[in-house]
Amino acid sequence: MNTRKIVLVLGGSSDIGRATARSFAKAGWDVQLAGRETAALEPDAADLHARYNINASTHRFDVLDTTSFNGFVAGLPALPDVVISIVGLLGAQETAQSDLDHATTIMRSNYEGPALILGLFAEKFLARGNGSIVGVSSVAGDRGRASNYVYGSAKAGFSAFLSGLRARASRGGVHVVTVKPGFVRTKMTEGMKLIGPLTVEAPVVGDAIFGAVERRTDVVYVSGKWRLVMLIIKTLPEAVFKKLKF
Repeated sequence: MNTRKIVLVLGGSSDIGRATARSFAKAGWDVQLAGRETAALEPDAADLHARYNINASTHRFDVLDTTSFNGFVAGLPALPDVVISIVGLLGAQETAQSDLDHATTIMRSNYEGPALILGLFAEKFLARGNGSIVGVSSVAGDRGRASNYVYGSAKAGFSAFLSGLRARASRGGVHVVTVKPGFVRTKMTEGMKLIGPLTVEAPVVGDAIFGAVERRTDVVYVSGKWRLVMLIIKTLPEAVFKKLKF
């Protein structure tokens, strides 16, 4: 009988998703990888199985197809011990300002879909009496900025959802983690001007997520420097903040 714990990674084909799956697999966890294209997940599942001698399965999941969520949860071969949502879409702020479809996709990808699917797992975990839920949010949600407020507003909503869910779920033995990576070198940020001292690699985020689950941390700024940076940004008077060009 297999007694290994199971982690479900939503957004398993992303750079952070791959790194997170590896962090759990090397610690002996079985892994369920979920994403829109299962074909893209299969090489990673095979590698995890071969490298760490764990069970790794692939599952189709589309964060925008909310009507499929109940069937997705019911169709998993086993209810995981931990579910991690790494799903997200940075999008283009300038496009979103006039293209309502693009703005809607950004908002739904970063808030509506992740919140709804994690809410379903919360009910399952609470009924069982244990489990951990991890939502990867963003420092962009700490305060709206002119350069990315559509994305940032969605992440702010997601962070608020996770905060409320954490308060409720903690009474039933379920742990909820909010992860704020800051700048990460991934395909999503390719071409962006990243600030070196505030930028981390995807494996650092994966290890931070695993550590947060193990230590039952509530909110994680992957780079501790971001906690100070955002504290300063959040306390700036609005008259000063709105003049900043970032």
